[in-house]
Amino acid sequence: MHVPDGFIDAPISAATGVVAAAAVAVSLRGARRELDERTAPLAGLVAAFIFAVQMLNFPVAAGTSGHLLGGALAAILVGPYTGVLCVSVVLLMQGILFADGGLTALGVNITDMAVVTTVVAYAVFRGLVKVLPRKRGSITAASFVAAVLSVPAAAVAFTLIYAVGGTTDVSIAKVATAMIGVHVLIGIGEAVITALTVGAVIAVRPDLVYGARGLQQKLKLRVDGQLVDVPAEPNPVAARSHRKVWITGLVTSVVLAGFVSFYASADPDGLEKVAADKGIDAKTEKHATADSPLADYGVKDVEDARLSGGLAGVIGVGVTVVAGSTVFWVVRRRRTADTSPVGTGV
Repeated sequence: MHVPDGFIDAPISAATGVVAAAAVAVSLRGARRELDERTAPLAGLVAAFIFAVQMLNFPVAAGTSGHLLGGALAAILVGPYTGVLCVSVVLLMQGILFADGGLTALGVNITDMAVVTTVVAYAVFRGLVKVLPRKRGSITAASFVAAVLSVPAAAVAFTLIYAVGGTTDVSIAKVATAMIGVHVLIGIGEAVITALTVGAVIAVRPDLVYGARGLQQKLKLRVDGQLVDVPAEPNPVAARSHRKVWITGLVTSVVLAGFVSFYASADPDGLEKVAADKGIDAKTEKHATADSPLADYGVKDVEDARLSGGLAGVIGVGVTVVAGSTVFWVVRRRRTADTSPVGTGV
């Protein structure tokens, strides 16, 4: 659902840019509360994994494909504020390096694909978790439903943005019907990927899943008539498991982007298909980085298509995990600085 330059006019593109910037600023502050010794190292990996899986377009209808948006997955794994930042990092890397999603439309894409999907998914997820039994299966089930609903929500958001800022004269009712219809189908694929990933992490390290916190209650000890939390002891086995999860996730991302992506569907995704069928793309503009060495997910001057796409995917995973990890490391350091006791002079 990457919106290219030219779909939305300049005033609305600028307005969504302001909304996106505000959302990112709020998320940077909120992420300080979410990122800890468990989630901070994984947040950059989550961004890289989303980048990799977004390269795997899957067929959803005749001549139409879909791909993961990632808002639900990121929000459940590392928290809603951090989730917005994860997807935003992915969109920024895709727009700058791979000419995927217009640069003037970056605000539209962050608002739609990062903010709307994450907010809707996490709100649905938390609501379901409160009423479902407190067990791991409930987290997976809630993840599925949240992901299903987040994708058509993004389609609705795009339709509303297009209604006020579209550059072509197309019936909004037709756009809404086509967008929501195809993205309901894409949402099912999103839900399967999200539920499988969340379920896999829960099976290994449930404590690493932000949305699963609270399933295991802390041990209590009665001291002077009051119940207090029992301090957790350092667990070297858990630390090694943490590194194992990180390495496994990174290797999986590289394999998906570098090898499996070659077999992804070549059909246009939901937005591209609707745009072509309804005429939304009549005023599409050339991407500012269309001549980038990695444009269209291929390495320039590499003749072999399989090798070109694979190298581009691996580079994308590497750049995204570094960029994401750097952002989250800085945010984590800011949290540590904010919560450190102030020293006294002598």
